Amino acid sequence: MKHNKSERQPMDLTGKLLIAMPDIGDPRFDQSLIYLCSHTDEGAMGLIVNKAATGVALRDILDQLEIEIESVSNGEIPVRFGGPVETQRGFVLHSAEYQSTVSSLNVADGFSMTATLDVLEDLGAGRGPDQFLVMLGYAGWGPGQLEAEISENGWLTTDATPDLIFDTIDGDKWVAALKTLGIDPIVLSASAGHA
Repeated sequence: MKHNKSERQPMDLTGKLLIAMPDIGDPRFDQSLIYLCSHTDEGAMGLIVNKAATGVALRDILDQLEIEIESVSNGEIPVRFGGPVETQRGFVLHSAEYQSTVSSLNVADGFSMTATLDVLEDLGAGRGPDQFLVMLGYAGWGPGQLEAEISENGWLTTDATPDLIFDTIDGDKWVAALKTLGIDPIVLSASAGHA
């Protein structure tokens, strides 16, 4: 029996984590952990949560935007490489208790994303979200592209938790995400899932 595309149940991974497999094939995504902010039949958008942007701290961004830093500790917070698309654009993935006065996207339980200037002003003033990651750039996929990469064993998926996203150090996040699936990265081979 033939099924056309419109009969297939659409995959919605919004609010989930993508775990890059060892054979992802793109060094920008090597051992990446990506939080999916949006996944529809029109494509997907996510933020890499475990890779630092080289030599960039929140202070650098706030200085460039001429935003005063009243909360000194916030200035030293590292900025992450959110992905290879629009790398000059900033995104803040944060706990859901904070909502921008302009626009915040409520992604999933406990998580929101804001890409407007007011969140940076609030961070500089020390009145931003309780938990947050600041990123430059994002990862994006066109219609059906992410689904194809998943079916070709490029990514595993798992649930996102605030502890994993906000409290685990970047270098441990990929392994911690694999362990949520019961996978020991030592035995994970580059040919996993291929016959």
